This record gives sequence, C-alpha cells and structure tokens, in this order.
Amino acid sequence: MDLKDKKIGFAMTGSFCTFKKVIEELKKLCNTGAEIFPIMSLPSSSFDTRFGSADGFMTEIRNITKKEIITTIPGAEPIGPKNYLDALVISPCTGNTLAKLALGITDTPVVMAAKATLRNKKPVIIAVSTNDGLSASAKNIGLLLNTKNIYFVPFGQDDCINKPTSIVADMTKITQTVTEALSGIQLQPVIF
Repeated sequence: MDLKDKKIGFAMTGSFCTFKKVIEELKKLCNTGAEIFPIMSLPSSSFDTRFGSADGFMTEIRNITKKEIITTIPGAEPIGPKNYLDALVISPCTGNTLAKLALGITDTPVVMAAKATLRNKKPVIIAVSTNDGLSASAKNIGLLLNTKNIYFVPFGQDDCINKPTSIVADMTKITQTVTEALSGIQLQPVIF
C-alpha cells in the first residue's frame, strides 16, 4: 500500500533513550508522502533528560512534520469525531502506556489519540520500548496482541544479559508495519 497522502498520527511517550532512532524513522515516514500529525505525552514534551532537551526534540519534530504537536487531552480528543487519521503510531510506547491501553485508561493525549483512532476502526501501531516487557508488562502486551486493530512493530530483547526483561521494537520497521497494518496485516515475525 502506498502511504502517499495518508494521514498518520505519530505519538511519542517517555522512552527517551529511543528518541533519536524514532525521530529518524519519523523522517522516513514523512518521506513516503504521508501527512503526519505529531502527538507527545506530557513527559516526552516537557522533560529534559541526558538524551536531549524537550524543546530540542519538539523543535525537530515540528520541523520534520510541519505541524504543531498535540500535547493535551483536549487537543487529541477531536481525532475521534473528526475522523481524520488513517492510522496512529505510538513510538516509543512505554510500559506505562501499554498498561493504560490494555486497561482502557484515557488520561494522556497519547492514549486519547489511540482511543479515538480505535473508535473509528483504524489501526494503532505500537513500537514498544520498556524495561519490563517480559515481566510486569508482558500481560498487557499479550492482551494488546489479541486486540482488534492493534498492531505491533516487531520487537525483541535489547540487552538480555544486563536487562533480561527489557524489550524494544525494531524502529526501522515502523513504516513497513504501518503499511501492512493499513491492509489489516500484522508484520511477521512479531518477536525476533
């Protein structure tokens, strides 16, 4: 499927160590001709970390997408009734956001955007990045893998010796996963 002129939400949550890789993939997604609507959680849009400043990341994302970033629940809420997204990517998706999605908790702009997208029977693509993916978050991943219109960017352990429960998506497969999800297909293998 061609992504030209598709309207794709691109939501980021607070796995700051992956931001540089994710932003590179955001650029690639923009280069397909898709129109990208950026969304950021409160931590991702306001916390300065050793990986970079919030203002720096936000400026870069605005420059790439040519759009203002949605950073509030009221800003994300119209995605549902206006039905303007063809798909939503959550990258990186933290364990906290996984839990909220799995349990139907809608208290951030990212999960509001997901709820709104799912309401319209459109795909939500998750690029997980969490230190507890094979422990506390495993049940939420299992639940979401079995949820209609939710797709995962293929993921695996990122440091099985030092962080044995940590998993991260292969961010280079975001565009490919979006393309398949828009056709109702989960990119395989999901776990590498």
